Amino acid sequence: MLLAQFQTAVSLIYPPRCLGCGGLVGQDAGLCGPCWRETEFISGTVCEGCGVPLPGESDGFRIECDDCMATPRPWSQGRAALVYGGKARELVLALKHGDRLDIATPAAAWMARVAEPLLQDSPLVCPVPLHWSRLLKRRYNQSAVLARALAHRAGLQYCPDLLRRHRRTPSLDGLSRAERFRLLGDVIGVPPRKAPALSGRNVLLVDDVMTSGATLSACADACLRAGAEEVRIVVLARVTHA
Repeated sequence: MLLAQFQTAVSLIYPPRCLGCGGLVGQDAGLCGPCWRETEFISGTVCEGCGVPLPGESDGFRIECDDCMATPRPWSQGRAALVYGGKARELVLALKHGDRLDIATPAAAWMARVAEPLLQDSPLVCPVPLHWSRLLKRRYNQSAVLARALAHRAGLQYCPDLLRRHRRTPSLDGLSRAERFRLLGDVIGVPPRKAPALSGRNVLLVDDVMTSGATLSACADACLRAGAEEVRIVVLARVTHA
């Protein structure tokens, strides 16, 4: 009773604000009507490899997009909560560069919804890592923030330092698919002390955005080499082709 009264008092002093525009909304961690309409949530028929939305209806067989058929993925299943564009792009960039850590909790809920089939067998949740120099500059790894929130929501084991970037790479923005894969080929690995935690385990990799899949492929390959049984991936947003 006292907790409810306290929460009511707090809401009167600090009314809930839209994650997208800052306008008043009816509940915490929500989007107002206009921002909701500008955010493309993924649902319906999706690619089993990366979660991108696909036309038509599922026929019960595995369906993959052209990208996943052209570039076989080292992971078994993938899902994405949002299409990277419009308000979703703004939310991702605000989380990544704008210190908007408040976005992580609702984002984890969106990711948990689409990733439900991937959460079976209690996979070990881990984020795509940042190089220490970039982490020092940014002060936090947005993928780790999402992974921690998702693991907490789903009641899964979270391992923030399962993977490590051995060296810093330049920004991947604007690079071709081939350049991305070439740069990330041997950059990411599993520290020897972490290998026992992977033996025979299923792993759920978490990232903020998937473009070509090069970074996630490097992470998945590292997990499999270290003894993981299976790797799955979930991202907050998926870049799609026009």
